[in-house]
Amino acid sequence: MLPPSSRMRRGEDFAAAVKRGQRAGRPTVVAHLRVSGDEEPLVGFVVSRAVGGAVVRNKVKRRLRHLMRDRLDRLPRGSLLVIRANPPAASARNEVLAGELDGALNRLLRRRESATDGHR
Repeated sequence: MLPPSSRMRRGEDFAAAVKRGQRAGRPTVVAHLRVSGDEEPLVGFVVSRAVGGAVVRNKVKRRLRHLMRDRLDRLPRGSLLVIRANPPAASARNEVLAGELDGALNRLLRRRESATDGHR
């Protein structure tokens, strides 16, 4: 499970990542990343009612938290990452969900690297 110290809880952090961060979408998930500061990376999850009932939403959140545990070390310090689940996430197999999460993260991190390379 994702360590409690890495879980995003404040609404301001969610808003900063979603409104001012970069976005990468896949069919099952959309990832929003904003990097500022030098704190430990924080990860938050948004699973709307469109995904399913409360039981389904909580299961999707648990699956995403579990997947992010192994990917937390890829995030730069100061990262605010919000993972938003799309309705297909409810029925996606774990391999598919993991692959799409990796695809979104890779895209965001590549974009960030190319942007920082251009500023040197």
